[in-house]
Amino acid sequence: MVATIRYEDIVKVPKALLHDHLDGGLRPATIVELAAEVGHELPTTDPEALGRWFVEAADSGSLERYLETFAHTVAVMQSGPALRRVARECALDLAADGVVYAEVRFAPEQHLERDLSLDEVVEAVLAGFAEGTAQAVEAGLSIRVGTLLTAMRHAARSQEIAELAVRHRDAGVVGFDIAGAEAGFPPTRHLDAFEYLQRENFHFTIHAGEAFGLPSIWQAIQWCGADRLGHGVRIVDDIAPDGALGRLAAYVRDKRIPLELCPSSNVQTGAVASIAEHPIGLLRDLRFRATVNTDNRLMSGTSMSREMSLLVETFGYGWRELQWFTINAMKSAFIPFDERLRIIDEVIKPAYAKLLA
Repeated sequence: MVATIRYEDIVKVPKALLHDHLDGGLRPATIVELAAEVGHELPTTDPEALGRWFVEAADSGSLERYLETFAHTVAVMQSGPALRRVARECALDLAADGVVYAEVRFAPEQHLERDLSLDEVVEAVLAGFAEGTAQAVEAGLSIRVGTLLTAMRHAARSQEIAELAVRHRDAGVVGFDIAGAEAGFPPTRHLDAFEYLQRENFHFTIHAGEAFGLPSIWQAIQWCGADRLGHGVRIVDDIAPDGALGRLAAYVRDKRIPLELCPSSNVQTGAVASIAEHPIGLLRDLRFRATVNTDNRLMSGTSMSREMSLLVETFGYGWRELQWFTINAMKSAFIPFDERLRIIDEVIKPAYAKLLA
């Protein structure tokens, strides 16, 4: 059965995405056009070559060169119209890849260079997602996009961004996140923001267990109360070779804390050596709440369909396993329970039932 799973069939099947960065998923042609408008110099103005440059830079093993890639995308996302366009195209690209539910995150504080306010940044992105969603529906596709607001963990604006997220919770912002370098910037630095969000009954995920190990995961869960773990791949450090779980790994599994795993990205950043060595296979076998995600589609030259295709090729997965990952993600989404259930029961399960018949 596995041999019959074609890439084009994976594209058509419903997918749910929890970990995708807006500034890591721009179309190369859009970057070229927006850069020309603001006079920003790019490594190349040929869209195809620029797309290759982003992937090669992310693959270089150099943190400086990896970060340089985001300097180019963020530089062209400093106006309302640019943010709106990028968000609209993001929704359309995800819908074209068969994603029926996506949570896309971005850091408003990184888009203030041309005098936009934080609220104006969020409003522009939300408007773009709404436009893209509407255009997808017109094209016969279906997608719902929830927005996560991210605070940079090396900065000191997390409380402000948390309040911003809550302020826009009824307009499409469904959660909060912190991102950036883990080492030296533990999540407990932002404890006030997380405690505020808990008092407001608001959802949040935390980048943890990617570049740094178990202490980062432990703090994110036990001190900060994270609903999900952004990446969380280093939880494997608490699993013995014979599959025995340490206390933290057992807690994560027992509590069904979702892991936002990003296979291709995890290889690029050195969190794992290869897709074949990625612990997603082990975590699935041990029945953790594992999900499959893209992280940065531009930098990884990837999509949800490509990530799933890699798992099919590497681990021999079939439709049953892909459905398992998809339902895991949908169960873990930051939208109300009844809305999650509707997408699972009315969209995801019927589509997979046909393939499994």
